[in-house]
Amino acid sequence: MLTFFLVSGGSLWLLVELVLSLLEKMQTQEILRTLRLPELGDLGQFFRSLSATTLVSMGALAAILAYWFTHRPKALQPPCNLLMQSEEVEESGRARRSVIGGSPHLLTHYYDDARTMYQVFRRGLSISGNGPCLGFRKPKQPYQWLSYQEVADRAEFLGSGLLQHNCKACTDQFIGVFAQNRPEWIIAELACYTYSMVVVPLYDTLGPGAIRYIINTADISTVIVDKPQKAMLLLEHVERKETPGLKLIILMDPFEEDLKERGQKCGVVVKSMQAMEDCGQENHHVPVPPQPDDLSIVCFTSGTTGNPKGAMLTHGNVVADFSGFLKVTEKVIFPRQDDVLISFLPLAHMFERVIQSVVYCHGGRVGFFQGDIRLLSDDMQALHPTIFPVVPRLLNRMYDKIFSQANTPLKRWLLEFAAKRKQAEIRSGIIRNDSIWDELFFNKIQASLGGCVRMIVTGAAPASPAVLGFLRAALGCQVYEGYGQTECTAGCTFTTPGDWTSGHVGAPLPCNHIKLVDVEELNYWACKGEGEICVRGPNVFKGYLKDQDRTNEALDSDGWLHTGDIGKWLPAGTLKIIDRKKHIFKLAQGEYVAPEKIENIYIRSQPVAQVYVHGDSLKAFLVGIVVPDPEVMPSWAQKRGIGGTYAELCTSKDLKKAILEDMVRLGKESGLHSFEQVKAIHIHSDMFSVQNGLLTPTLKAKRPELREYFKKQIEELYSISM
Repeated sequence: MLTFFLVSGGSLWLLVELVLSLLEKMQTQEILRTLRLPELGDLGQFFRSLSATTLVSMGALAAILAYWFTHRPKALQPPCNLLMQSEEVEESGRARRSVIGGSPHLLTHYYDDARTMYQVFRRGLSISGNGPCLGFRKPKQPYQWLSYQEVADRAEFLGSGLLQHNCKACTDQFIGVFAQNRPEWIIAELACYTYSMVVVPLYDTLGPGAIRYIINTADISTVIVDKPQKAMLLLEHVERKETPGLKLIILMDPFEEDLKERGQKCGVVVKSMQAMEDCGQENHHVPVPPQPDDLSIVCFTSGTTGNPKGAMLTHGNVVADFSGFLKVTEKVIFPRQDDVLISFLPLAHMFERVIQSVVYCHGGRVGFFQGDIRLLSDDMQALHPTIFPVVPRLLNRMYDKIFSQANTPLKRWLLEFAAKRKQAEIRSGIIRNDSIWDELFFNKIQASLGGCVRMIVTGAAPASPAVLGFLRAALGCQVYEGYGQTECTAGCTFTTPGDWTSGHVGAPLPCNHIKLVDVEELNYWACKGEGEICVRGPNVFKGYLKDQDRTNEALDSDGWLHTGDIGKWLPAGTLKIIDRKKHIFKLAQGEYVAPEKIENIYIRSQPVAQVYVHGDSLKAFLVGIVVPDPEVMPSWAQKRGIGGTYAELCTSKDLKKAILEDMVRLGKESGLHSFEQVKAIHIHSDMFSVQNGLLTPTLKAKRPELREYFKKQIEELYSISM
């Protein structure tokens, strides 16, 4: 038997793991008794009585154990006591702070030579030794790289070119960037920082009305765009005299001469980015670096109603926020020069830009996807990233796809069994991708992400505990969850390394305090550890551009940012998001309902891809719009004896009934009250998306638009269910 174990690699490791579990749970004398070996005092007599064969067998077993002890995986050491991850701040109204770092002062920066975004990049340039910086690729081609010095030079040339075209080197000069993620985006941003200008991202999907509003509100005279189609859109506004201040459009991609002529007719200069860089190279200006308190970016948040709000963020805000991340992770997964980040989340949002800043600060590389999310896996396999920032929606899709491929009860059982074995390791602090379970089940999943990912960071929306737990095991890397919003730069809480439990968003970052305040109408009280989440610290924004009323709503007189989210402190000092102050409505019987909380429960239903929960103050119950998952729903339906194509299933009354029952089951398991459960649903076959106007660019539901879009279906649901 022992010979079999020695010649079978997989079985060998199973034996080692079996012995390991025994060793972990028992003391030495208990082990001896379990193996029917003598007590330690009788060992001499015992060994004299053994045969040669037995001694060889025991020697082999001892060799296996010795090998394991010298090669066994090491548990990650948390940076603090995981039972007390935050503590109350004295004389601050129950506010809490991180226990990491040991300083009573909030963190403003991590490196003395990196206090502005300009200095952050210069530090990376110095550390990297002019190594590769920005990567891009063409279809089926390897990545090509721009070096740090190339990026710095092109930024200076572009910035000098802007100065030659009537731009000023000061924080009153706002430059619009209207482009998808690509190296030129970063070059344009760095050009602004090199000469103390301010970046104003324009979203691809904000819509023409919002773009017009931003250009006028920020007094933008110059916009840098990627494609001629966007330049034509901007020119249409000028031609209609809607944006009279726009005078210069700079194009990253080649364009036809007639576009330049069209611009001349309405008083707009249209130039290529290369021409601007050439102009700047011929007329070079000495850099005018900013100060930490200077404005760096005005990030317009799309919101769900009304015009977008321009959050004003300083260089110090951004540096403080990513410094908090560095402080939390410094002892376990510190960024390295050989780190590679895959960039596909919109650069117009602060989550992506903060993570990228961490990479630049340490001389790492950023590779951009081709622009098509369907090719993301192909890009990752070509790039081999080590850092993977994601949103929960993508993690959910990964999870669903993995389990949809485990298409028999046996395959699913084996997959879940392997995940549970690895989750047991994770609970003991061991994160690895070289176990027997990885070899048998998970290496293909890891290879689909390039095979080198060591850190995943997720944010922007709630993540399912089940999904996070499984992917931590399957991907064999550290998975962190953050919580925050644009107004606190990106994050204000973050997973503490070593705490791989789910269902919370971590502890406060060392750059901010967090307190909960009473929400009387929803019966949340700070004295009970529940209330609206408020944030204060050097990562909190300065207000909304030219909008004092909205600024006063968000920031109180003491500088606390009121997020609108409802949180609860857990015993370990971590924060759990439990509700949303906004989007709350009252039903006819007087009960308050928070639809987003309900949607986050229903979305865990296996066949459900998206769900919108609607309520009316004149009605006594809720209804819902459900979009099934086209990859998962057909097989889910077939198991319940419901057949047909995806389109046919979406009109099936049997399927609608089955999905509603599954959603209600999940609601009961999660403790929803009867009035919080939907009583009827409509099945809609097309996804809510940014393109059709039903999601914001950060993939949040635009509730007024959804309500109007499904007005007819909602009325029918209420009439049928009365």
